Amino acid sequence: MPNQVAGIKIYNVNDYQTVAREILPKPLYEYLASGTDDEQTLAENESAFKSWYLRPRVMRPVGAISTETTLFGQRLSMPVFISPAGVHALCDEVHGECATARACGEVGTLFALSQHSTRSIEDVAAATNGKTNMWYQSYILKDREMTLRLVKRAIKAGYTGVFLTVDSVRFGFREADARNGWNSLPEPLRLVNYDDEISQKDTPTDSTTIAKSKIYSGEEDAWDQNTEQIFEQNPTWDDVRWLKNECCRDLPLVIKGILTAEDAGEAVNAGADGIMVSNHGGRGLDGALAAIDALPEIAEAVGNCVPILLDGGIRRGTDVIKALALGATAVGIGKPFFFALAVGGENAVVNLLRILQKETEAAMAICGCQTVGDINKTLVTRHPSGAGRVEKYIRSTL
Repeated sequence: MPNQVAGIKIYNVNDYQTVAREILPKPLYEYLASGTDDEQTLAENESAFKSWYLRPRVMRPVGAISTETTLFGQRLSMPVFISPAGVHALCDEVHGECATARACGEVGTLFALSQHSTRSIEDVAAATNGKTNMWYQSYILKDREMTLRLVKRAIKAGYTGVFLTVDSVRFGFREADARNGWNSLPEPLRLVNYDDEISQKDTPTDSTTIAKSKIYSGEEDAWDQNTEQIFEQNPTWDDVRWLKNECCRDLPLVIKGILTAEDAGEAVNAGADGIMVSNHGGRGLDGALAAIDALPEIAEAVGNCVPILLDGGIRRGTDVIKALALGATAVGIGKPFFFALAVGGENAVVNLLRILQKETEAAMAICGCQTVGDINKTLVTRHPSGAGRVEKYIRSTL
């Protein structure tokens, strides 16, 4: 039976976005839903999956299907997790990231906490009572000591892995936010991890002064252009080596934001334990490849060396199968969980994840795969005619 929210039946992941568009203020909805510039990459993150076709195998035993998998020895109930994304309290003012983390614990999958969270590293860990497998997501800041302190706080609080996002020396410009006047975080919301760090310093450095003055200032036309002020804009692969040696010798470090085989190789050579194929949900460089189309070359380059994760455009169980067949170990979701959180809080996020698990299980059965390990590249192909069915995504019609 479909889940019901305010009398509306939820049959699939996109239904949450449809409902969210009706109940959220336009500026907030478009902040969550939009991409950069012409939104080409945003659109193609989803539509590119339709240019990959499945090759199901029949007459294979599928009576005991399991969607379980492991990532760095950590058990996941399915190869789907919540990607790191900030400011959950925009959609759940009371619980914020705590609600999403608890939902992941209920379902048995991984939750990644963004450095830009509205609930602290420690508060989110405490809210899960040790029942959620949690990872922390880091940016390299101009203030390197703050970067280290934040990661060390996460490790101390029990987080079991680190995502290092490397595609955000600058954020792409989101015209929707500028048009809607979305140029600052609504009060009383705060990026609490930064506030905690700044308040603990007796003598703020230039970097922390920038953090305090710029993040909430609203000086730029779109909010992300305010927050990007604190990021290191001259990074090198030595920064990956530095973070690995300083904090992550005993837990996995996954480099998030890779779209080329060359950078995947550089990341592995710098000590990365895994790669995450991502274009920041179409919110970075417009015109970049859809994540699913960038995946094959990266899998070919480093797939035999390290696990590969992917986010961007996952909306169906068949999308999960296609990504795994092309070389991913697991996939993350971003925008969809925000819409679920806005519509029905923690319970809706649980339902969202279970919808994807159910669809993935059904797709596995029809493809003749009893375990996640049975999914391989023979299950996916381009259309023999060379043409693919691509549907243009128009945000305003949802």
